[in-house]
Amino acid sequence: MNAFAGSIDRPNSYIGRSVSRPNAKRLLEGRGRYVTDLVLPRMLHAAFVRSPYAHGKIVSVDIGQAKALSGVRAVFTGEDLASICAPWTGTLEHFSNMKSPPQVPLPLGKVMWSGQPVVLIVADSRAIAEDAAELVIVDIEELPALADPLEAMSAPAMSQQFEDNICFATKLDSGGVEEAFDAAETTVEQSFIFGRHTAVTLEPRAIVADYDPSENRLTAHHATQTPYQFQDVYSRHYGIPEASVRVIAPDIGGSFGMKLHVYHEEMAVVGASILLGRPIKYVADRMESFVSDIHARDHRVTGRLALDRDGRITAMDVDDVTAIGAFSSYPRTSAVEGNQVIRLMGAPYDFSSYRANLSVVFQNKVQTSQYRAVGHPIACAVTECLVDAAARQLSLDPFEIRERNLIPDSSYPRTSPTGYQFEKLSHQVCLARLKSIMNYDALRAEQAGLRQKGILRGIGIALFVEITNPSPAFYGVGGARISAQDGAILKLTPSGEVHCSISVTEQGQGTETIIGQIVADQLGIDREKVRVMTGDTDTTPHGGATWACRGAGIGGETALQAARKLKTNLLAIAGLILQAQPGELDIRGDWIVEAVTGRQRVSLAEVARIAFFRSDTLPPETQAQLSVVHHYAPQGYPFAFTNGAQGCLVEVDAETGFVKILKHWVVEDCGRIINPLLVDEQVRGGVVQGLGAAFFEECLYNEEGQLTNGSLADYLVPMACEMPDIEISHVETPTRDTELGAKGCGEAGTAAASAAAMNAVNDALVGHGAVLTQIPMTPTRILKALGTI
Repeated sequence: MNAFAGSIDRPNSYIGRSVSRPNAKRLLEGRGRYVTDLVLPRMLHAAFVRSPYAHGKIVSVDIGQAKALSGVRAVFTGEDLASICAPWTGTLEHFSNMKSPPQVPLPLGKVMWSGQPVVLIVADSRAIAEDAAELVIVDIEELPALADPLEAMSAPAMSQQFEDNICFATKLDSGGVEEAFDAAETTVEQSFIFGRHTAVTLEPRAIVADYDPSENRLTAHHATQTPYQFQDVYSRHYGIPEASVRVIAPDIGGSFGMKLHVYHEEMAVVGASILLGRPIKYVADRMESFVSDIHARDHRVTGRLALDRDGRITAMDVDDVTAIGAFSSYPRTSAVEGNQVIRLMGAPYDFSSYRANLSVVFQNKVQTSQYRAVGHPIACAVTECLVDAAARQLSLDPFEIRERNLIPDSSYPRTSPTGYQFEKLSHQVCLARLKSIMNYDALRAEQAGLRQKGILRGIGIALFVEITNPSPAFYGVGGARISAQDGAILKLTPSGEVHCSISVTEQGQGTETIIGQIVADQLGIDREKVRVMTGDTDTTPHGGATWACRGAGIGGETALQAARKLKTNLLAIAGLILQAQPGELDIRGDWIVEAVTGRQRVSLAEVARIAFFRSDTLPPETQAQLSVVHHYAPQGYPFAFTNGAQGCLVEVDAETGFVKILKHWVVEDCGRIINPLLVDEQVRGGVVQGLGAAFFEECLYNEEGQLTNGSLADYLVPMACEMPDIEISHVETPTRDTELGAKGCGEAGTAAASAAAMNAVNDALVGHGAVLTQIPMTPTRILKALGTI
């Protein structure tokens, strides 16, 4: 399992080493290449007229004045684009009985959320397009809006083709739940509300669609995580051969899952480019992003735990109502988050009786869908807050009740009551490590002393399980053309450098860095000699790209296997040149060396020169293969689960309701660590997003379905001054499913941060009759819980 143990000491070893990103200097100097910066010849600009109502019937659209404005090249309505674009439906076949209305780029007849694009203006500049948008007169007959998901469940159906507003419903039942609750010594029950929030990426959504009618060829410069997915989408829905669709994803300024999905604006811009035969650019402004980017985490959850007299969990019962907006997103659907919520409940704990109901509900709001740590924070918060509630009821320490209930590290492999298969996790080691790095006993002593002075400090902990390295069981089994495999092309250049084109993509998280490290490590060359290229469907092999923490575990394994194949080829050629056996040779730095002595024999550049330019000097029939193509798809377990534990220390001001986050700790096990520095910063970034959800971020709507805080003047995001020191420790449990042994880490920080924070706040308020079960935990909500207001 530990194939790389001690590899950090090998010459030119990079797996397990903290190295800087090759692109860091370029980005820091402002030399990034973003879609926003792109200017093409004859390029036009797009702006949209949006619905002011959350629900309404389109009576008429008057575009006459807008078309007459100087500089306006075209004005498109729903009918114009529907005539050339096949509709799409956000369902997956393995979600039985799932339904969603068909979607087209611009609406036909009805608007379904406030901010939905209704009319597309194409003009010589964005300013002219926005001016023209002001001249469009859209007459909409307002209809009652369904904003509350619980009301929507029993209200008349929003879509005429359906009988209700339930997108998807499912139940899990492993048996014995009622019997366990009847026999329980202790039961706890809580109801939770998780507020909507959104990604707020540094770079907004952006696209430049460039259709060439002379070749029936579409090039889309697209700020997306998944260029291959969009190559397929644009091909199928606009009837262009897939080989004639090129999607280029240059530098991407953050995504967090938000840039995975098909959006109406991007589809409309592609259609407009096809109709006009010219490049068209659209960049969402920040206010547009708030009303059209997917939101996440809109859940109402009730959970119950049953425990015996020893404080051991015997059963868990959960009901989750997930609100997803007017449509299920495409092609990944909006049911995935709720499905992961109910399947990750109770994951760290050793019990067998589990029951869950999931209802995924339509409403008149913008869609919700996959966002960093899909479903993890909800499942973790419900589980961990119930465990803490049980600990308070039983007068047990939070660490003690978890120690009694954790799945033993020696008991794997095993299957959870929800059906997930766990290869090997390390909950006991992680919990013990967390207690140590927190200096927990000293924190409790300090807390008790401060409480005597009226200072309310709280300590919260939370354990988590994270889904990574998804197999075809995630999307492919449901009929979605989303690849679970990745591909890599490695080649030695005539100058002795190595180029790697790979299908996993770079969003700022360091994909290019870790792929370069793995290739350099396996070839035995200097990392500076490896150039990694991503994000272009014409120049990189088809693959899944970056989502669900698969970059290192699947993309990295692809690179590792490709590098080993290339190394075999290089040593074979070197053996012919040197009249030596390939097994007696190795590569170190820029040289072919004797494996035993390390004596340099011939440079890589010389091997490349001979192979490329003097193949006549090689033995007859020799065909030097200096390029390799390799694909890898995960096999074995459907997912590579990771795990860890988090702790949070807060101080609550009972008079104002304000919370100061004093420190946060993370113990994380992502299998083989490729670059410790990148892992730490991924975890820290995830923690910040989790704490943002816990204390600051929420998309607020009124009863009419209007977003009331759709700007950065009103929507709060965590800033540096609010964030604490985040201390990180690691455990390594490599997966045996791959040679590399890497799992994922991109969502680990987000998964448990809000749960640990909620437990910390509730710990601070013990004795004050207040329990928080809604996030974000705003000062107003804390004061209401305290009965102050």
